Amino acid sequence: MKRRTVLTGLAAAAGAAAGLGLPATARAAGPAPFDLDAYEVLETTIATASGDRVVRYHFWRAVPYVAAPVDVRYQSLNISVPVKIDGRAVDARQAPILFATAVAGYLPSSVADATGIGGGATSSPPPGTDDPGETPEPAPEQPREVSTAELALAAGYVVVEPGARGRTLVDEAGVHHGTAPAAIVDLKAAVRYLRANKGRVPGDPDRIVATGAGAGGGLSALLGASGDSPLYEPYLRRLGAAAASDAVFAAAAHSPVTDLEHADLAYEWCWGDLPTETGETVDPDVTQDLRMGFADHLAELDLTGRDGFGPLTAATYDDYLLRAYLRPAAAAYVNGLPEGDRPAALDASPVLADPAFTWSAFQQHVGSRRKGAPAFDALDLSAPENNEFGTGTIPARHFTTYSLRRASGNEYARLDADLDAKLTLMNPMPFLTARHAGRARHWWLRTGTRDTETSLTTMTNLATAAENAGDDVDARMYWDAGHGADEDAPAFLTWLAGVTGYPQR
Repeated sequence: MKRRTVLTGLAAAAGAAAGLGLPATARAAGPAPFDLDAYEVLETTIATASGDRVVRYHFWRAVPYVAAPVDVRYQSLNISVPVKIDGRAVDARQAPILFATAVAGYLPSSVADATGIGGGATSSPPPGTDDPGETPEPAPEQPREVSTAELALAAGYVVVEPGARGRTLVDEAGVHHGTAPAAIVDLKAAVRYLRANKGRVPGDPDRIVATGAGAGGGLSALLGASGDSPLYEPYLRRLGAAAASDAVFAAAAHSPVTDLEHADLAYEWCWGDLPTETGETVDPDVTQDLRMGFADHLAELDLTGRDGFGPLTAATYDDYLLRAYLRPAAAAYVNGLPEGDRPAALDASPVLADPAFTWSAFQQHVGSRRKGAPAFDALDLSAPENNEFGTGTIPARHFTTYSLRRASGNEYARLDADLDAKLTLMNPMPFLTARHAGRARHWWLRTGTRDTETSLTTMTNLATAAENAGDDVDARMYWDAGHGADEDAPAFLTWLAGVTGYPQR
């Protein structure tokens, strides 16, 4: 198992970035200035917690955010600015900007065909491919759910929906041009575009709040953690990104899929005792190997739990999850039920009936895992993340030494030289544990307790690292919710108003 400290990772990424550097004269000119007059006037009715609101807004469609795009269909953004809410004029020129990332499964995300807010940005494989990316939780047929972006617009905030390249994009020569670190580079370029156009783009670019779920949540966390890092500069230069800051004010991530080089370790620690949803058991030797690696990884992170819990280790982490997240989530769920429904819920669930339930009881309650082992660096290169770290004409690669050696049968096999740096460029944890100066200082983090797309430790490590750095963190779990769940959007808007100092309209 390869052991890599966070500082070594940052150093490797810096070295790789230096190798990609371009002379100043080779930098493409920045993107064209924002055209304030190129908007459409749209109107929509948005269902909010306080009732329907009729919102008239100005809509800028598919604005390119770099001067030399690889594919402008993905490297453009939409901007929605409220001008009237329920017939009353709204001045949003100084409102915070909700930067709503729609990336899922590290797939391409385009806003080019958007017809308005909320129904525009899509994250999907290009035509002719068959790649599901992250698997959403099944849900019964119901009316279209109102997005957080729409709710923010109805609250008087400016909403930006950026597109970004993704792992399945291939040019005519068969070269993959959306694999790591393309997505985060594009999103940083979009933030730079907003900041470079301060005073022209409506809204306050010093109050950008990045949001996303799944892989998009991981990217939002990465935006929050790595603001203004010079490691990304060579990539941004090549695109002709604006010469401006790419730091964001706050990051909101639901079910973040990130820290990919350690995701297999964390997954087996969390869900390794469970069968798959089809009833199959995974290789116990793989589970044991990866669990041992998780203990080493936690030692490197050197995290301390909140409320005086002490160091987080593989031996104490289950107790920490129970105390800090799982039992509070169960209690909040029960307390949120109508009083008459609580007895039946408690009778139906031994876990809910026991306020001091154990980790073993919780795992039995969850019952199964969505992924095999290894979950992210699949031995047959079939996982979306294998594709995310493809390069050139190679569509998928191993990105962990463990999977590479086990799949190849060569105990001396080594990862491709470029991967160490790329893994760091895609991971918020090295920046948070190093207390990167350009990071966001406000964090909203959520996941469901049944999210077996990734480990529960992924969000918890993000929250703990930000807390240890002294940041403002609001992190919770939703009881029995799955991947990408968002069950307290009104509370998020209240939080957004509080941290930005800009009240809802």
